[in-house]
Parts: sequence; C-alpha cells; structure tokens
Amino acid sequence: MTGWTNGDRGEVATENPELAPDLGADYAAEAQRVRDAVAPQSDLAQADLPQVLHTAPAAVALIDLGAGLVTYANDSAAGLTGGRATLPLDIDAWSEAAGLTDLSGRPMRDTASPLSRVAQGIPVSGEPVAVADAARRGSDASDEEREEAEGRLLWVTGFPLSEAVNSDQRRLALVVFLQLSGAGAQRHLEMVRDRAVVATELSFTISDPAREQNPLVWVNPAFTRLTGYELDEVMGRNCRFLQGPNTDPASISRIRTALAEERPITEVLLNYRRDGTAFWNQVSITPVLDGGGRVVNFVGVQADVTERVMVENERRAALAAAEETREQLRLLTESTSAMSASLDTTGVAEALARIVVPAMADFCCVDLLEDVEGNSSVRRAAVNHRDETKTDEVQGLGRWVSPTDDGRDPIGEALAAGTPSLLAELPVRPAGISEQPELLRRYEALRPRSAIVVPLRARGQVLGALTLGTELPYGRRYAQRDLYLAADLAARAGLALDNARLYAREHGAAETLQRSLLPAVPAMPGMSIASRYLAATDGAQVGGDWYDMLALPDGAVGLAVGDVVGHDLRAAAAMGELRGVLRSYAWEGLGPAEVVDRCDDVVQGLGMAAMATAVYARFERGEHGGWTLRYSNAGHPPPLLRRADGTVELLTGNLSPLIGATRAITRQETSVHCAKGDLLVLHTDGLIEAPGADPDDRTQLIADTLASQAPDMPVEELCDRLLGMLGVDGLRDDAVLLAIRLDGEDGPVASPA
Repeated sequence: MTGWTNGDRGEVATENPELAPDLGADYAAEAQRVRDAVAPQSDLAQADLPQVLHTAPAAVALIDLGAGLVTYANDSAAGLTGGRATLPLDIDAWSEAAGLTDLSGRPMRDTASPLSRVAQGIPVSGEPVAVADAARRGSDASDEEREEAEGRLLWVTGFPLSEAVNSDQRRLALVVFLQLSGAGAQRHLEMVRDRAVVATELSFTISDPAREQNPLVWVNPAFTRLTGYELDEVMGRNCRFLQGPNTDPASISRIRTALAEERPITEVLLNYRRDGTAFWNQVSITPVLDGGGRVVNFVGVQADVTERVMVENERRAALAAAEETREQLRLLTESTSAMSASLDTTGVAEALARIVVPAMADFCCVDLLEDVEGNSSVRRAAVNHRDETKTDEVQGLGRWVSPTDDGRDPIGEALAAGTPSLLAELPVRPAGISEQPELLRRYEALRPRSAIVVPLRARGQVLGALTLGTELPYGRRYAQRDLYLAADLAARAGLALDNARLYAREHGAAETLQRSLLPAVPAMPGMSIASRYLAATDGAQVGGDWYDMLALPDGAVGLAVGDVVGHDLRAAAAMGELRGVLRSYAWEGLGPAEVVDRCDDVVQGLGMAAMATAVYARFERGEHGGWTLRYSNAGHPPPLLRRADGTVELLTGNLSPLIGATRAITRQETSVHCAKGDLLVLHTDGLIEAPGADPDDRTQLIADTLASQAPDMPVEELCDRLLGMLGVDGLRDDAVLLAIRLDGEDGPVASPA
C-alpha cells in the first residue's frame, strides 16, 4: 500500500511512540486504542452522518450508538436488504430486512446478536451469522433472490470509531460483513471457521489526516500479518513505508491526488513486506466525514491480490506470445507466397529483402553465390533499409555489414560452411575497418546495434546468405528466438532460390533447343528480311513459336510462322517436328492450303502435338511484273501488309481451325497481289496478348506503327521500332516477328502450283 498524504505535507513520516501503545491481541483492546487515537469531535448533534467505504470490497454499515440506528450502508450492505430498508433504521429491524439469523435460524432480535452488541458499543472481533430464506424478507422476493439467499453465511466484525466527550456528540460504530459461503452451502461451523480464517486476512487501517504526515492510528492484526511489520513499527507512520523500487509512481500520484481531494480511490500496486518480498496490494481508501462534512479519518482496506495479478500477467504474456506466434506465421506465409511468385534469383532476393524490413530488421542484405564459367563468386543481389536514403550505405558496405572485433567474417562463414551467427551486440567501431575510412564512414552512418547472419540453403547446398541488422538507438537486441525465426525464413527463401535456379536452367535449355531449331534467315534476291525471337520472361516457360523461310525448287519463296500449343520442352520439341513436316510438304511445291491440310493429317495421325496455329504462304513472281502472295491461315493471328503508299491491310482471308483441331473442313487459300515497296509482317500471339491489354488494340498498334514509318526504313530498324512500341519487357509467352519487304524486280519466279 502506498503512503497517504494530506495536502502538501512532507513526504517522510516520523516515528511517534506516543501514538503506538501496545495493542495486545484482542479486539476490545484494539477498539479502545481506536477511541484513543481518533480525535474527538464536537457540535455534531445537527450534522449529517458521515459516508464511508463506498468502494470497499466488503459490506459496510455505520451504527449511531446513541440511537441504536443503522444510519449508513454502502452498496454491498444495502444489497443485503434488497433495497427494502429506508435509513435510518433500528438495528434489529435492519437485521430482519437483511434476513439475518444465528446459525440455528433464530432472528437477531431474539439473540444477543453481534449487531446488537456493536450497537451497545461492544467490539465484536468476528462471529458468523446466517442469511435466512428470502421468504423472511418479504412475500415479493423473487425465486432468484430466494435461491441466492438460501444458505449464505456472513462473518461480522464491528467496533466503535470514537468516544463521545459530551452529550451533543454523535458516536459511530463500524460494522463489516464478509460472505463466507455461496448459495446452498451447508451451515456447518467447521466451514465457518475455515472461511473465517480467510475473512480475517482482510486488512483494515485508519489514519488521521489532522496529524503531520497523515499517520496510521490503528491497524488490525491482518495488516501486520500481511506486511510483516510489528505494531510498534507502523503506528504513527505514514503508510508509504510499504513502497519500494518498483512501485508505480503513477499509482502513487493518483492516490495522493485522491487524498488531497478527499475522495475514495481503489488502486492495485506493488508493495513490499518487511522482509523485502514484493506483493500486489489492492488498496481501497475512503474518507470518513463528520456531521459537518469534514474529513476526520481515512479508512483503508488492503487485500493481497498477488495470485490474481500473476494469473492476469500470465494470461497477458500468453496472449502476447500467441500474437507474436501469429505474426511470425503471417510473416512466413506471406514471405513464402511473395518469394514463390518470382522465377528468377534476383526477384526472390528482392522479395526477401522487402519482407524482412521493417518486420524483422532495420536493414538487410542478400548475398548469392554464383558460378560463372566454373568460377564461384558472390553477388549482392538485394539490399533494403527502412530509410531509403541509407540503402546505398548497406550496398556499399560489402561484407562488413556484420563485422566482429575478433576478425570473423559471419557472412563468409555462412556462405562457405552454412554457419549461422547471432551477433547480439556489435562494436561501435570495428577493429577490422578502422583503417578504411570509407567503410568506417558507411558503418558509422548505419550505426548497427545487433545482427543475424543465416545461410540460404536448399537440398544440402548453400546458395547465399541473409544478413539482418538493427540500428541504434531504437533497434532491438536480437535474441535466440530471432535467430530461429530468421533461419526458418532463410530455409523458405533457399527453396525459392533453388526453384528459380532450376527454372532458369530448364528455361535456358528450352530456349537453346528452340533457337537451335529456328533457321538463320536466308538472303533472298529482291527482298529485305528481318526476324526476332523473344523468349517469355514473365513466368511462362519456352514454348513452340517458330518461323521459317526457304527458297523452293519451283522458284517461289515459302514462309511460315506458327505456334505449338504449350509452354514446355515438349512444345519446343513438337515445334521442331511440325516445322520439319511443313518444310517437306512445302518443298514438294504444294499450295498453301494443301500444305496445312497435310500437316494436320500428320499431327492427328501420329499424335505429334496437341494443336498448333500456323500461317503458310508463297511469294510468286507474276508473269507481267509484281508478286503474288498466296497464303492459308490455320487459327493464327492474321499477317499485316503495308503497301508502298503507307496503307496497311490485315490479311484475314480464309481463316480456318487450328492444326490438330479437326479435318472436317477443307482449307482454302487466298491470293494477294504485291508490288515493289510492299512490306509483309507476320507474328505470333505472344506480341499481342499482354497482361491487361486487348489483343485487337495491340494489333491496331502494330498497324498504326507500320503506317507511320518511312517507306525506306531498314527492316531491322522497323522490327526494333515495333517491339519498342509494344513494350515487350515481361512477356508471358514467347513471340516471333518476321518482316519482309519487296525491294527489287529480280524476285522469285514460280511455276503455278
């Protein structure tokens, strides 16, 4: 319990032996000392009665000793009568309204009840009384009230608060009721005695604010048992001697303010017993007023609630631990999702750096091991800092993000041997870089406090290292649990990195295979030709896109663009087979529609590929000059033909189903006359199917770009211009672009197919 003060009086109480006579053991003697200690008052005959103990954890009543009337009852005491008693009320009548009996069930009026004795000025150190059936309290009692009242036992303690010095002064007595048993309990005296032991542990004190430092003038034996202080050690002293180093100053301030304002207060605060052990003390302090409304005493009720507070603290700690675990699981889940979304190692590293700052660190860096032509090297793939202005400092600090004074290189150890490091306290000025001004400047700019370095490992192989750091002055000091969390996160990052590396190898193999199957564009007389092949970079694997161009025996030029359905090595292999089949039929001099139909037969007959789109065309020199373009389209994006005058045509003639879809329809071909300066552009759907864009809009963009270019623009430059306008970074599918411009009159001459 904290010290009580009155106004602006001093903070240190002095011993006053005159206020601490020997109390002895019985309550009669204690009551006498109360009468000796409480200053007598006068002129109270016409004054209002005092109010006391509104917030005490017990039922409390005041008795006017001269009149034998109950003049005040706090909320708990008023509840005993069910609110049916109007004060002031004769003590026996009040007992009947409360339904009080002795243990045998006789009314208080017919016995030498403890309340009657207190009303006669006789102290009662503690006696059990019973609460009768609710029927004794009135016919209007509810069933709930009857059930609640049945079998309740109360422990009664009472004593006079003062002695009268003349006939005009009103004498008061304090009565406290404590419940000993619940509804329906057996009324055995053994239980009463057991519960009485508990009841007597409620500590009461009285202090006198009229005296210097508001000293204690009376305490009951429970107070001495609670605190361990002997009676002569506490009497005459302010109760602040129970305070200690960890007593909350805010609680003390609130109590001091309440006493100065003469109002009740209840606080739970840490106090200390005489032997120095701490306990949580629930303190209820209430002013006692005389008839003129002047505070004559403060009554304090103290209860050791250490167990309750400890249980609450444990509950809060458990909730905090559960919340921390939940946040860690959320972090791990979100990090796994974010890192898995990237299929390149740099993307995984950058996702990891974004996740850990600021959730786990003030700054971080991700270093990856790379094998370049058989030589191992370390690349700082990602850095992050909660303050973007310091990111370059992390990037430039190199391995010295987490140096130690003993010369260790924690990042090097993680990369070489997979050894994690917990560096709880980093040096202010590491010895290893004290002679390197630039590194030292960067280190001091970061002001690292604590660091963790964990290897990024997957399938038994170290792929890199993750370094986490906190900064002075507010960064936390890493502990073992932080290392466990970082290791778990690093393991997930390692798997994501390994998956990205595996994907890169497979993607590279597929791209190498596909490029090996694509022809080098041959030189054709009278034509300018340019081609582009773009591998997907946005999550899809290499697919089955291809183009081909060949001079045919009959003097025509055959050209094809196609796309096998699928995005894997099988699609790339099927593309190679289909391209070979189409070349063989084209070499025979068959017309475009027949070539496509023959390819369809082979695909369906041999199960070579699921399906494919394709455009096959022949450029043939006309007998009277110019060229004829004959083509057949099997479900492929239409080619575009830009005329020499700048107009652009979309070649949509005779569209037919995909190769491998059906043979119920015989394909047809379309013929278009071309002249010198005309430009033919063919492409696959990877160029027009971009995320969030309409394919028709992108096709129109190609047409508009072609129309706006100079007629003599080199075809290589034209291809680059088209790709730049389309924005092909992050393609989700492979793409092919083939551009052919008719430049001269010495083009191919073909016999009719």
